Amino acid sequence: MNSIRTWTMLAAASVLVAPAAAFAQADISGTWTTSFESQVGTQTYTYDIKVEDGKLTGQAKSNLGQGPVAGTVEGDKVTFVENLDYQGQALAITYTGQIVSADEIKFKRDVAGAGGEEFTATRKK
Repeated sequence: MNSIRTWTMLAAASVLVAPAAAFAQADISGTWTTSFESQVGTQTYTYDIKVEDGKLTGQAKSNLGQGPVAGTVEGDKVTFVENLDYQGQALAITYTGQIVSADEIKFKRDVAGAGGEEFTATRKK
């Protein structure tokens, strides 16, 4: 009787853990797009990113300019910094995000320590 109860508990635990383990291996390499309102008006972004061994690299392009991005992906957490040349000024924009699905990431960004926006980026198909 005890082994049946143990087996049932192990089976139930595997059902709960399996989706999390599969999700932790999501590859977000590719092209992502978004549009949001900011202090300088509507911004439209395209992020071309590559993730290899947890290291994120790529480019961010917007209606305000473009620059390289570099950061990390750990499980469903994404962090990176965009280095933008905005009107001749170097500007570091820090992104923190959560992967919601293979096609959606929810982000918060901080523009040079002055706060920023929350938005959702979607995978370009």
